This record gives sequence, C-alpha cells and structure tokens, in this order.
Amino acid sequence: MAKNYLDLLDEIRAIAQLGLNYTKDPYDLERYHRLLALASSEYSEITGLTTNEIRERFSKELGYITPKVGVQGVLINHAGQLLLELRKDDNLWGLPSGWVEVGETPEEAIIREFKEETNLSVQPLEMLGLYSRKPGEYNQPHSSIHLLYYCSFISGELAISDESSAMEYCNIQDINHWHKDHLEQAKKGIEFWISKQKSL
Repeated sequence: MAKNYLDLLDEIRAIAQLGLNYTKDPYDLERYHRLLALASSEYSEITGLTTNEIRERFSKELGYITPKVGVQGVLINHAGQLLLELRKDDNLWGLPSGWVEVGETPEEAIIREFKEETNLSVQPLEMLGLYSRKPGEYNQPHSSIHLLYYCSFISGELAISDESSAMEYCNIQDINHWHKDHLEQAKKGIEFWISKQKSL
C-alpha cells in the first residue's frame, strides 16, 4: 500500500482523536467522530480487524496523539538459548513484550511484562536498540516505537500466562515463524550475549 496513503490516513486519525479530546463544540464533535469512523473503516481494510474493534481502540487513546511505546526483553540462559513465547494472538514466536503503561518507565514496563507473561523477576541491564513501525507495517493501524532491553534473571519459576500457548528457551535458528520484527531483535540480543561471553 502506498506510503502517502498510509501517512494521510494516520494524520486523519490523529486529527480526529485530538479533536474529540479538546473540542467542546457539538458540531465539531460530530465532524471528528465522522473522521474517526472513516479512518477506522479504512484501517479495517488494512488490518483485517472489524471497524468497531479499530474504532474502540482509537476511542481509548484520546489526548495528544503520539506513537505508542512498546518494550521487548531479551533473557538468555547459560546455554545461549533465548526465552521466547508462542503468542496466542497470532500463533507466532516472539520475545516477552508489551506496551508501556501510563505512569511507568520503559524499564518498569519490561519488568512488569516479564512477571505477567513468564512469572519471572528480571532486571533490565542495557537497552540494545530502538525500533519503529509505521502505520500499515505488520498490519498495525498506528505508529509505534519499541525499546529492546537485555535482561538478567533474578528469581521465579517459568510459567505461561493466558497470552501464550508456550514459553520456552529456544535456539533462534530453530524458529521459523516470528512475530513482526522480533527475529531482528532476537539476533541483536544473541549478538550482545556472545560479545559479553567473549569479554568474561
């Protein structure tokens, strides 16, 4: 899909959401609701989600519209295997991850996500990279920025949450089906782990 079209669609969405948050004029509210409905309908065609699902997501994100911020975590065992989850939402393998919530730092978010998804307590040691996704990439309807953290194990017994079908340490070369750009991030994590082993 043409980049210009996606950029235009994302701008319409942002204008609608900003308008709904700030305007008090009933006529303007009607116009912004209409813009949001149009954007939701078009995003539905792109993502495969229903128009109502898209609109409900956007309606929960009022305020000054900025890209969503996500975090991914790298946790590697002594054998050099990476902890991965088989996600229920798309049946693909990926790193423990999630969105940064209001009132928390990215570091706090990745600690929380590990606890929720794996039952493990971890400590983020270093940020390995920053990744961005534009509207339409991986069939998502919004811009997002993702921070990749290298983490160390503190405590806990590995367990899966309702979000996962499986959670296990894997050799990344054995995984063929990856969630979005998580393979790129997994490779970055393994490269960093190898460099640390060489320096020991």
